[in-house]
Amino acid sequence: MQTLRAQPLCADAFRPFGDVIAFDGAVARPVNHGTARRADLATSFRADSGAPVLSIYRAQAQSLPMALPSLERHPHSTQAFVAMSAPRFLVVVAPADASGAPDVSQACAFVGISGQGINYRPGVWHAPIVALDGDGDFLMFMWERGDADDCIVHDAAIPLQITLE
Repeated sequence: MQTLRAQPLCADAFRPFGDVIAFDGAVARPVNHGTARRADLATSFRADSGAPVLSIYRAQAQSLPMALPSLERHPHSTQAFVAMSAPRFLVVVAPADASGAPDVSQACAFVGISGQGINYRPGVWHAPIVALDGDGDFLMFMWERGDADDCIVHDAAIPLQITLE
């Protein structure tokens, strides 16, 4: 069994898999007559086709360490999650190997905090959203065509074990 140690979610470490979504005052600009600041951070939202879908996921709390039985990917769309009320959340990602399956030897695990989010690039293998420390709501945005390959699931022969640093 392979064990991954989850590290704090940060933009540089997550960049190969997508964007970290969080307010960054260094890139924010004044809007609304100066009563707010806007920071455009995740600008790589895209889809080959499909309709935009905006949903709220309510995730039951899980704890670490945990065994991760599967990964999924969305070949035609980015997918964004933003923690609305989850105190912390787990993000597990992996590139594809030569056959297109998840390359778990290159997998990474991150722990995000409330107010952060992620935007997976199309085709990036990732774990379903996992709330830590308590149940939590997540805002989710992606494009869906209504086809079976909107979401492809890969069940692991041997689950990944996820722990904290």
